[in-house]
Amino acid sequence: MRLILLGPPGVGKGTQASAIVNKYGIPHISTGDIFRANIKEGTELGMKAKEYMDKGLLVPDELVVSIVKDRLSKEDCKMGFLLDGFPRTIEQAEVLDKELSSMGIKLDKVINIYADKEILIERAIGRRICRTCGATYHISFNPPKVEGLCDLDGGELFQRDDDNKDTVATRIEVYEEQTAPLIDYYEEKEIILNIDGTRPIDVTFETISKVLEDK
Repeated sequence: MRLILLGPPGVGKGTQASAIVNKYGIPHISTGDIFRANIKEGTELGMKAKEYMDKGLLVPDELVVSIVKDRLSKEDCKMGFLLDGFPRTIEQAEVLDKELSSMGIKLDKVINIYADKEILIERAIGRRICRTCGATYHISFNPPKVEGLCDLDGGELFQRDDDNKDTVATRIEVYEEQTAPLIDYYEEKEIILNIDGTRPIDVTFETISKVLEDK
């Protein structure tokens, strides 16, 4: 099962990504994680990416795709993968298509989780994250069993500095301008799955699972 996950900040992609990879046994591939791993391991691709990042510059699309392609060639991706955070633009999607084709890989579905801007801002402001394991909660929609503590390891929950109204609104605007056009791009390929992200977490996941298994 080869999937791409789309959705604006605060829509719940992280929660659904965890559920998807756990159920279907495929790796969750985040470009941020790939960059950090390559830089830590000192790979050639990682060092090239670091040169741009250290200067505060965006990593060129060609290099990002090369790093993603390298990750997709690993043994654990043979049965599928979930790409999260990439592609972010039409240009990246077009380059990715060419690389996947050269690898003999065909995408099964692009999962697009959507919600209104006002709801996304409310969600982001209420989000809390475990300092130890990174698990995410929400004070209203998905609260921990004990206030301020992670259900999984008892770690302290905190609010990210950028989870405030103005910053979140800006992040959503950037998403709408740069990434939202991918929805039409994949609609034309007839592989997109549009999911209402305002419903309860378990209902959203049940909907995703049903469509994936009916394909």
